Amino acid sequence: MSKDILLILLEFFLIFYFIGESSATNYYVRKDGGSAEQCTGMVDAAYPGFGEKQPCAWSHPFWALDTQSGKPVWRIHEGDSLIIHEGSYPIGYSAPNTENWCDEYVAYDCVLPPLPSGLDPNHPTKIVGAGWENGCNNPPELWGTGRVWQVIDLTNTSNAVIGCLEITDHASCAYAHPVVPCEYDAPPYGDWGYAGIYAENSSNVTLKDLNIHGLGSDGIKAGGISNWYIENVRIAGNGFTGWNGDLDVGLDSNEGILHFKKLTVEWNGCVESYPSKTPTHCWAQSRGGYGDGFGVPRTGGHWIFEDSIFRFNTSDGLDLLYAGVGIDSTLIELHRVQAYGNAGNQIKTGGQTHIINSIIVGSCNYFTGKAFSQEMGGLSSGDACRAGGAAISIEANPGDRSFIINSTVASQGWALVEAYCHTHDFPDESLPCEGTEKLYMLNNIFIAYPNVTAIGWEDWTDLVGDGDPDKLTSSDSIDFNLIYRAQIHENMKIGTHNIMANPLIVNDDIYTFDAHLQDKSPAIDAGLGVGSISDLVPANDIEFKPRPSGEGVDLGAHEYGGEGNLIYPEPKIKVLNTGDITSAYISLNPWSFLGQRADLFIVANTPFGLYSYIYPNGPWVPGLVTAYTGDISQISETRILNHSIPAGHYIFYFGIDLSPNRGLDIDNLFYTSFSIENVP
Repeated sequence: MSKDILLILLEFFLIFYFIGESSATNYYVRKDGGSAEQCTGMVDAAYPGFGEKQPCAWSHPFWALDTQSGKPVWRIHEGDSLIIHEGSYPIGYSAPNTENWCDEYVAYDCVLPPLPSGLDPNHPTKIVGAGWENGCNNPPELWGTGRVWQVIDLTNTSNAVIGCLEITDHASCAYAHPVVPCEYDAPPYGDWGYAGIYAENSSNVTLKDLNIHGLGSDGIKAGGISNWYIENVRIAGNGFTGWNGDLDVGLDSNEGILHFKKLTVEWNGCVESYPSKTPTHCWAQSRGGYGDGFGVPRTGGHWIFEDSIFRFNTSDGLDLLYAGVGIDSTLIELHRVQAYGNAGNQIKTGGQTHIINSIIVGSCNYFTGKAFSQEMGGLSSGDACRAGGAAISIEANPGDRSFIINSTVASQGWALVEAYCHTHDFPDESLPCEGTEKLYMLNNIFIAYPNVTAIGWEDWTDLVGDGDPDKLTSSDSIDFNLIYRAQIHENMKIGTHNIMANPLIVNDDIYTFDAHLQDKSPAIDAGLGVGSISDLVPANDIEFKPRPSGEGVDLGAHEYGGEGNLIYPEPKIKVLNTGDITSAYISLNPWSFLGQRADLFIVANTPFGLYSYIYPNGPWVPGLVTAYTGDISQISETRILNHSIPAGHYIFYFGIDLSPNRGLDIDNLFYTSFSIENVP
């Protein structure tokens, strides 16, 4: 008797921009390479020490440049890749191959020119560190010097990949800083760069595995972009802003899908000391600074942030308040986002907003009195808890419906949530609300603290600032929450299922906040079920623990108890005769992960130990071993079992690890499974 088991392994519904292979040329840079006269750059090998046009790598990215009419032009072409090995490479006046086109007095123009666009989204042009496809273990450092405008230029660049790089400078200064300013007016300018990446009029770009830190002004300055995908990128310690979307040229509105995964934005508005890489001389608006972690001007687009952190920036954490000003159909989604310790608002959005499974802690007075915030003022200056320091600020366009679902929100500012029509801040550019707008706040935990902006009197944080003057909430839209100590104005109506009690989280100190639930928390099992609220109540929590783990869904971002990404074995199949042949097949539909590289695991937990299958033709080997590493779209239907098995219980696990390095990265691993009970 034969038992056929066809398992559709994983169906991914996330956006991924396909990065395909092409017949374009790979060029290589390594410290033991040669000049463009000595080496072709097309072979990943050291310069042998003699001859010209040898099959070897270049020694610096600037050897990928030629000159025409005294200006640099790329030797690489559309769809080519520049692959850079580990090492430190200055970008600017002191770099090699700059004699014919760089001048000390305009050293800021001694930069890589805009990267050529790729052939199409499937055949991008790339600047990547060696090993970019296999975990990016040793990214090369590209560091700006001589006040270069940017390290990498994506002006008019589309269909491109920038990956596996450290982008920084070697100075302890910030542009226009009152105490430690970078030299801006006359050479020598010093070892600083203005921005890490500059982009305008750019589409279909992937930024992945980047550490962009310590620049004099902006980590990334990008506007007029569409359909960008950003994953595992850190933007930290840049003197003015982290991500600055204001290009000062009037062409900086964005569109399409802007998708961010594992983005960390921290310590922007602080000077990063070199070489210690520690923050110092943090400053903000009272001394002429800025300090937004991530901010854009008027913009459209569908913004998606997943598994991202915005913390310790000297103004707002994420400022998308201008989204939708005069532009219809914007949508902002935050899934499993954390924001805390930012000196202004933690999260600001305009237009339709979904905040789900997130932890937003308005510890806006964090910088006050810190040794590294020498140039920041306190509460009376407006630097600390700027604009009142609400944890979340949402402004609506006509007809908008926004949602805060299964999140944990705390604030020491004037409000946990600000809610207004967009005309509140943009009366001349936005249409007035129609009365149909709605903000839904369901399945959350809200924790209020003494309002530190109430100088001279005692006050507690509002649940909704000023009692929701624009009437975006109602009793049916604020329900099934746990609300602790927050002021609820008399004119506000909230639902009857809200719990007014201490949530009993693990640590309620607002500066060391831990939102996990204690075992006696009244938030446990108190929420609306998975799939409720237009299917927005999630099936997992912020740590991917399944919901519910008990009798019901817990309130807030954390589910008490539970496991991780594992989906427990289903279905269970009984084989009634140990002599029968048991056949099992797997197949995988990559959906929008088409072209994504990953590690595949095919693992069996058997009565006689753990075994792994080697794709595609076996064998089964003892222990936990990677089955396959590569493009998951190449995984075809495969029979992994076709013989009799001894009596006992077998669990077959199938996992995709989205950080391909032939090792197990549990944070990026997704499982499904089935079990077989072989009964004699």
